[in-house]
Amino acid sequence: MNNYVFILIISYVTAQRISELFISRRNEKFLKENGAVEHGKSHYKYIIVLPVFFIASLIAEYIIMHEYKSVTHFNYFLLILFLIIQILRFYTIYSLGKYWNTKILRIPGAPLVKNGAYRYMKHPNYMIVAAEILVLPLIFNCYITALVFSFLNLLVLSVRIRAENFALRQE
Repeated sequence: MNNYVFILIISYVTAQRISELFISRRNEKFLKENGAVEHGKSHYKYIIVLPVFFIASLIAEYIIMHEYKSVTHFNYFLLILFLIIQILRFYTIYSLGKYWNTKILRIPGAPLVKNGAYRYMKHPNYMIVAAEILVLPLIFNCYITALVFSFLNLLVLSVRIRAENFALRQE
């Protein structure tokens, strides 16, 4: 049963990330047609590569752990927390609408989005991604992936948020 839950969740997360790339591409077209300027190109490859390696690491650790340690339980509380995080993820994407993107694209002179999740904090999407990277592996007791990728995500976000804040100050 637990293997099926793992496969279901990993499949969901993978499909979600792929669909987000399509949404991002569609929104990028809209933004560039309206004069958007891209910022932070040098670190963008890490924004794309990190989730790929995260999912691969999670799968590898899960397989190795379950093969050699016979750990077969998962944390129901964290699974529910993960589902709540998913609702918040959709809320933040919905809040930005056509402005949501995996790239940093800014239309000069356009007002900043201050509705939805962005009414309460400046970078809610990054908080949600950080929570996902920590919680998802912990559901299945994959502590190494949780720690390593939380650290790597912190490094990437330290660069990303600086680049995004710079872009948001531009007119």
